[in-house]
Amino acid sequence: MTDTKNEILNEQQIRQKISRIAYEIYEHNYLEKKLYIAGIPSGYSLAKLLVAELKKISPFEITLIKIDFNREKISADSIKVDYSPQELKGKVLILVDDVLHTGKTFLHSLRPFLDVNVKKIETVVLVNRSHKLFPISADYTGYELSTTLKDHIEVVLEPGKFGVFLY
Repeated sequence: MTDTKNEILNEQQIRQKISRIAYEIYEHNYLEKKLYIAGIPSGYSLAKLLVAELKKISPFEITLIKIDFNREKISADSIKVDYSPQELKGKVLILVDDVLHTGKTFLHSLRPFLDVNVKKIETVVLVNRSHKLFPISADYTGYELSTTLKDHIEVVLEPGKFGVFLY
């Protein structure tokens, strides 16, 4: 890894992409009364921003869910959800992550919901790196970027500090 960072997206570009994704979600789910937006560990900040944008433009009742686990030691027992998956029966769940690399994190994030008869599950990523190793793809993508396996993408979504960086 090099020490230099190249900014790929600035705050304005990120906010525009979040807005566009929110409109796409609204268009694809306009008949729904309620949506469940679940942020996986690295995507929870993005999920919060997406929920805020959806609330501005849509009539949906939206529940934000936090999925938590240790990416280094993922097991079925280690995945924690701050909402009962059973409540999602017959509902739409949208999983959110900041970067889609291989699809492994999304795949593990699905575990708590596999035994629930949800209506559909959709996926959102801010950056899709296109290194698919698992049968996971993004339904909504902010930015598509082909990278090498050695490249690293960092997404920073903190107040006053927004950016997507490649290094």
